[in-house]
Amino acid sequence: MEFVFEQVSNQEQRTTFGKEREIDFPYSTPGLARFRVNALQQRSTISLVFHIVPSKAPSIDELGLPEICKQLILKPRGLILVTGAAGSGKSTTLAAMINHLNETERRNVITIEDPIEFLFRNNKCLIRQRDLGDDTKSFSSALIHALRHDPDVIVIGEMRDLPTISTAMRAAETGHLVIGTLHSNDAAQSIDRIINMFPNGQQQQMRLQLSQVIEAVLSQVLLTRIGGGRIAAFEIMLGTSIIRRQIREEKGHEILSNIEQGKPEGMQSLDQALAGLVRRNVITEEEALKKSSHLASLQQYLQSQC
Repeated sequence: MEFVFEQVSNQEQRTTFGKEREIDFPYSTPGLARFRVNALQQRSTISLVFHIVPSKAPSIDELGLPEICKQLILKPRGLILVTGAAGSGKSTTLAAMINHLNETERRNVITIEDPIEFLFRNNKCLIRQRDLGDDTKSFSSALIHALRHDPDVIVIGEMRDLPTISTAMRAAETGHLVIGTLHSNDAAQSIDRIINMFPNGQQQQMRLQLSQVIEAVLSQVLLTRIGGGRIAAFEIMLGTSIIRRQIREEKGHEILSNIEQGKPEGMQSLDQALAGLVRRNVITEEEALKKSSHLASLQQYLQSQC
């Protein structure tokens, strides 16, 4: 395993692994495939996982993503969050949305990723991809410098700390479309997680700021299809006037009910999405129940016809 690690990593990556005992990095074999590699130490030995990354970014239609993803990625400004647990397909969703933008509009796009997964060729967009570690030292630093590079769209692989979140919100305020990922389970939790990153004295101001820039929160889970393969189910929260007011007034507990009632605007709760997949025979009821956080609500949707 040490020999394999030495073959796929460079000296800087090996030095980082020696200090941190863990590292993520991309690896490619020309003409064969690209991989996202995770190395960690366990019981004083190296363990490696190679995650295959398709050479071509998938389309929104190929993945069966909600149609509203096509509208959201064309927004001129604001903040879009793609959330979910690790391994839920957030990076793939982002890639499909960027791919749609690249085929549709002329925009200047900068991505900050850890590590870079899907590679994009410039089509209608000019896309610059920065790898955390090789191209930049931190998300927050890369984001500050990205703003000086005249971007229209900034994609942040993970909004993991206060400086990154704060700068992302300022970027969204000043006319950029910012898309980032969070490790959170639903829209309300995503809002609370962002606000709670700030000191108590700043939280009310941040609620006002977030309510002004938020365009959408897409919270996803990955499920096994009947017959094989996987599909994502989404909770979709849009920045409607009611949702923005609830964020400002610290009424996160009311967000879910407004999502459930917001189907005409394009919103849906996760349980509504899961029930729809069951009714269309895409997933089993058992699979849906595994991913639901509100079992009674899901059972109610499964028994209804809408």
